[in-house]
Amino acid sequence: MAVLKSIGPTILVAFLASFYGPAIHRSIKVLGFLREPANTAVDDSNIVTIENTMHCEDLHYHQLSNQLFTACEDHETLRFSWFPPLAHLNASAVGTSQGSIHVINPQTLKSQKLKFENFSGPFVTHGIDVVTDPENPKAVYIYAINHLPNPEYLEQLQEKEAGIKSKIEVAKSRPQLEVFHYVHGSATIQYIRSIRHPLIQTPNDVLGLSTTTLLVTNDHYYKDGHLRILEDLYSGAKWSSIICIRIPDLYTQTEKAELNVTASLLNTKLHNNNGLGHGRFNDEILINSATSGILHIGKLSDNKTSPRIKFFGNVALEAVADNPSYFLDPYATNDNDASGFVVTGLSKGANLISTSRNPSGKDPSMTWFVRPGSGPASSWEKKLLFEDDSSRIRSSSTAVLVGINPKTEGGKKKAWLFITGFLSRNIIAVKVDL
Repeated sequence: MAVLKSIGPTILVAFLASFYGPAIHRSIKVLGFLREPANTAVDDSNIVTIENTMHCEDLHYHQLSNQLFTACEDHETLRFSWFPPLAHLNASAVGTSQGSIHVINPQTLKSQKLKFENFSGPFVTHGIDVVTDPENPKAVYIYAINHLPNPEYLEQLQEKEAGIKSKIEVAKSRPQLEVFHYVHGSATIQYIRSIRHPLIQTPNDVLGLSTTTLLVTNDHYYKDGHLRILEDLYSGAKWSSIICIRIPDLYTQTEKAELNVTASLLNTKLHNNNGLGHGRFNDEILINSATSGILHIGKLSDNKTSPRIKFFGNVALEAVADNPSYFLDPYATNDNDASGFVVTGLSKGANLISTSRNPSGKDPSMTWFVRPGSGPASSWEKKLLFEDDSSRIRSSSTAVLVGINPKTEGGKKKAWLFITGFLSRNIIAVKVDL
């Protein structure tokens, strides 16, 4: 971060462009160095602010229950001091701060904060996934990233305050996954266990292939410093990773997060792999390369000992591509199927270096709707669904669509577009045409 602050992002990009050419020119476009923020015109009656949803990075629509799930920070200032995905590493700020899981009703547009059962300690939220309980269709498992400080680093901070110098440098963060169980309609959510493994280094998102097999993205190789900045700017820096985590059972030997956890690296070599999403089919996986602005569409192999992802689709977008989602049109007909992929992200990602620690900062965004084109199999139709200059929502990291019955809209295909951001004070819902 320091190098950008000292010489300026534009000068640095110009310097890198002279060496890396087209890759950097693509980054200049995606990161919005030359872009002016804009606003999509929306009538006030078609945009709703959902209260009590502060700093909720990820959002999922669970179609079976017709509910939205999100993990929120619930703390106005913590994200500007401690949030390892932004290289905010003031571990002393965490204390006992605890984020939460929320359920949102897409009809009433109201959020309900769930009360934890048997869960204590800090919960610094990021990516989540929701998996239907195979034994109870009226319940789900929720897997959530938790960016905890490293206890050894906290000890070093205490020793430093006491005048004791440490000879060993340790990592500042020690992230893990939290597993919860929720029964629809309940006001509480039950803690099941934590999952930790040395390969979980810079986790961004999680995707449940089943209740006991998960994918997790490490969005950077470097946790801070100049090389982390290079990872963002240069699309050839394919140092991020995706790991496959397996546990034999959710409910046995859960007293320690490391017990009975195995993990392996997948074959992917993507730039800044970030958000994960479920696709059109059970075995289809969506992965976004954030600062490359690319949606990757792939399929996981059936090889259980050495799983691999085969990519068969890539969609290049005009801005940062954070968490992807897939909208399955519940009112599809043979002549009118509005199903498609939804991708959102910052339209001026280059500014994040200067805004991310500022509670009053501005982070504009764009949200795209992507569908297969009518031409060759590799063609894609890209529609800008919503653009904001940060006046209605600050930042965007996830967007999902929930269909509206055309009978209530004069036969027109419309949907509620829910958008949330890692620095947004509230989730918003926007009524859009499909």
